[in-house]
Amino acid sequence: MIRFILARLGKMVIILIGIVILNFALIHAAPGDPAAVMAGEAGESDAIFVQQLRERFGLDKPLPVQLGLYLGNILRLDFGFSYRQNLPVIDLILDRLPATLLLSGSAFVISLALGILAGVLAASRQGKPSDSVISTLALLFYATPLFWLALMAVLLFSVQLGWFPGFGYETVGSGYTGLARILDILHHLVLPATTLGLFFMAVYVRMTRASMLEVSRLDFVRTARAKGLRPAKVLRRHVLRNAILPVVTLAGLQAGQLVGGAVLIETVFAWPGIGRLMFEALGQRDYNLLLGIFTVSAAMVLLFNLLTDLLYRLVDPRIGASA
Repeated sequence: MIRFILARLGKMVIILIGIVILNFALIHAAPGDPAAVMAGEAGESDAIFVQQLRERFGLDKPLPVQLGLYLGNILRLDFGFSYRQNLPVIDLILDRLPATLLLSGSAFVISLALGILAGVLAASRQGKPSDSVISTLALLFYATPLFWLALMAVLLFSVQLGWFPGFGYETVGSGYTGLARILDILHHLVLPATTLGLFFMAVYVRMTRASMLEVSRLDFVRTARAKGLRPAKVLRRHVLRNAILPVVTLAGLQAGQLVGGAVLIETVFAWPGIGRLMFEALGQRDYNLLLGIFTVSAAMVLLFNLLTDLLYRLVDPRIGASA
C-alpha cells in the first residue's frame, strides 16, 4: 500500500508540473497586458511608466525565463505576488479556500447522500410511478442551467419567503462569535450548497439507478434470492455494495470539480471563495493569482482522485492496491 501511494504521488507531481506549464502558456497567450491595465487604472498612459511596471513585476523577461523562475518558486511553495491585490498569492488563496471547501464539501455531501438514496429508491421501484417521478426530477435538475436555478432559489426562498439570506458568507457587522457565528454561516450556506448539490445529485441518481438495475440481473443476486434471503438484505449487501463502485468513481471525479467549478454559485450568492476570486483575477489580468488558483485546484483534483483509489479498497476489498 505504501509503495502504491508513493508511486501515485510521484505521478501526481509530474502531472501537476505539466498542468502548471500548460496553464502558464495559455494564460500568457491570452490577449491583454497586465501592466497596461494597471497603468490605465492609475490614469497613466505613458510608455515609460508601463515599461517600469513590466520591469517591476518581471513581465519584461522572455516567457521561457518567466516560466523557469515560476517553476522554481512553485517547488518552494511560493506562488508569487499578486500585483493587483498587493498581497502574496498564497495568502489570498488560503483566505478564500475555507469558504470554497465549506461550500463544495456541503454540496458534495448533499448531492451524494440524496443521489444514492433516490437512486436506490428508484431502482427498487422500477416501472412504478415513484420511479418515473424521481427520474423526471433528476433530469429536470440536471438540464436546468445552474445560474438560473440559483437565481430562482434567491427569489423564492430569500426575497419572497425570507427563509434564508440570499447573499454573503455571514451577516455583515453582526459581531457574532462562537456558536452564534457558526449558526449564522450555516444559515447563509443553505441556499448555495443546496443549489449546487441538487445539480450534481441528478447525476448520482441516474448512475445509482442504472448500476443497481444492471447488478440486480446478475447470477449471484438471483442465487441470493433463491436462498430465501430477505429482499432488503439482498438489496443492501449484494446489489448496492457492488453497484456503488461506478458511483464512487464519479464522486471522486466530481469532488475535485466542485472545488474549482463553483464560480457561478459563488458569483450569484456573493460567496467569498476561490471561484469568485478567480473570476476577479481574470478580469484584472492578474497572472500570478490565476496561476496560483489553477495550481491549487489541479492539486486538489489529483488528491481527490488518489483518495478515490484508496476508497475502492474499503468499498470492495477484492480490489488490490496495485489496481
